Amino acid sequence: MKQAIAISHVDFEGLGTLRASLEERGFEIRQVDGPTADWNALAQAPADLVVILGGPLGVADEAAYPFLSKELAFIKRCLADKIPLIGICLGAQLIATSLGASVAPMGAKEIGFGPIELTQAGTASALAALTATPVLHWHGDAFDIPPGASNLAQTAIGKHQAFALGKHVLGLQFHLEVDARFIERWLVGNAGELAQAGIDPKTLRADAQRYGEELATMAQIVFDTWLDTAGL
Repeated sequence: MKQAIAISHVDFEGLGTLRASLEERGFEIRQVDGPTADWNALAQAPADLVVILGGPLGVADEAAYPFLSKELAFIKRCLADKIPLIGICLGAQLIATSLGASVAPMGAKEIGFGPIELTQAGTASALAALTATPVLHWHGDAFDIPPGASNLAQTAIGKHQAFALGKHVLGLQFHLEVDARFIERWLVGNAGELAQAGIDPKTLRADAQRYGEELATMAQIVFDTWLDTAGL
C-alpha cells in the first residue's frame, strides 16, 4: 500500500478535500502533528508522498518555535530523496525556504475567497482547471519562486501564488484543500486574526457556502492531475 505522510500545524488545517483523492488511490495516510513530532523517527518512515499543511506560523518564527528547524531538515531530506511533496500555505513557504528561496511579509493580509490568475506555465500545469474558480487565500507572508521552479499563478496582491519543481514538488500559497463544510473551524481558530484585520467572518462564511462545492470539484481535478504527473 502506498504511504502518505500529512504534517499539520493546527487541527483545523487538515488534508480537507485532498484526503478523498489520496484514499481513492489507495494511500494509507499517516497524520503527523508537526509541533510535537518525533522528527528523527519520521525521517526513517516510508513515504511515497509528503504533504506539508498550513498554520499560523511563518518561517521567520524558527527561533521562537524550534521544531520548525527540524521540519525544514526533514523537508530537505525529502527533496534530496526525490519524495513527492505538496506544500500548502506555510507548507509551501517551508518548501520554498528549503529550496533556497526567500519568504517575507507581503505588507498586507490576503484573506478571503478570490480567483487566481494562471501564468503561461500555470495553464500547462495541474492548476489548469482553476481558470475561474475562487480559492481561499489566508496569508500575510509570501514566497519567492525557488531556483529552477516555475511560477504557476498570481493575484493582484501576490505575484507568487504557486510553484512547481519538476514533477515531484507542488507549492500552493492558497488553500485549495479547504473543505468549505468545515469553514466554521477556520473562522473560530482564526478569530483573533480576523478581528485584527477587520474582516467580517460572515463574509467568509457566505463565500464558503457560495463557492465550496465548485472548489471541491476543481480541487480534486487539480490534485488528481498532479498525482498522475508525479506517478502516484
